[in-house]
Amino acid sequence: MHRQPSKLLMVTAAAAAVVTVAAGCEARVYGNPPPNPEAPQLTVVAPLGDMAPLPEAPPDQPPRTFLGLADRERLATAEAAEAGADVTAAVLDRNTGELITNGSNETIAIASVVKLFIADDLLLQVAKGQTELSPADRKMLDVMLRSSDDSAAEVFWNRSGGSAIINRVVARYGLGSTRPPSNGRWFNTISTVTDLVRYYDMMLAGTGGLPSEQASIILSNLAASTPTAPDGMVPGGVYPQRFGIPEGLPGEPVAVKQGWMCCVRGDWMHLSTGVVGRDRRYVVAISSMQPAGADEARQTITQAVKTMFPEGRI
Repeated sequence: MHRQPSKLLMVTAAAAAVVTVAAGCEARVYGNPPPNPEAPQLTVVAPLGDMAPLPEAPPDQPPRTFLGLADRERLATAEAAEAGADVTAAVLDRNTGELITNGSNETIAIASVVKLFIADDLLLQVAKGQTELSPADRKMLDVMLRSSDDSAAEVFWNRSGGSAIINRVVARYGLGSTRPPSNGRWFNTISTVTDLVRYYDMMLAGTGGLPSEQASIILSNLAASTPTAPDGMVPGGVYPQRFGIPEGLPGEPVAVKQGWMCCVRGDWMHLSTGVVGRDRRYVVAISSMQPAGADEARQTITQAVKTMFPEGRI
């Protein structure tokens, strides 16, 4: 069936009474890479309208793990705060339209997560016949999304007009809190976890203007994210990018785009975003700002996801 865009019903962890059920960098990612090659995988090559049956709950009912999620988001936020981290989190059930947040929706520079917008804008140009991708271009696009290659992002950013890319994506997706970087550098694009959740939801539904064939290119690459990404700013020149969603939800197939940046007012910023589940039912975005080393900061955002979903799945 064709899935319509979700009408978001927001539930914040700060609310005392919660509704009925109750914030740099990437072949498929199954949390951490699956030990069993026959394990069920996220479907990304079929048309976006073809949705798998829902094993957890009827389409209009929340899954069992959404019970108490607002409380667990609040607990994850408190635990992170004890470590000195500020966490923002948003989880969307695309079937019910329920969006559960921890009540914080601060704007952040989204680092390499902006590569989603760069790819979306470029692939729409391709769909409209306004440009063509050479084999080398397509390879760069894949590496930009899977391994978060910065040089590829720089090429496409400059080729497509820089900050104008963000303006076009914002207009198509109605991202009210997203804006271009003030200094013209793609990694300083500003957004929020709820805007990013909205983007994924609309991209999957086709209501942001990107045809399903092009959206599948993005999702296929995100489902093939690599364990590390090239990063010339860190020792060794590579950065682990399994933090957050992949390591926190090892029981789920995921398609993720990660971002990280140091130092923002002396803090490490980590951002983990993506689509979760074989039927693409859930969208998760979580960010963390922490005055700590990179290893500790990655552990903090991963632990926040584990606290939100202690069973390792949704």
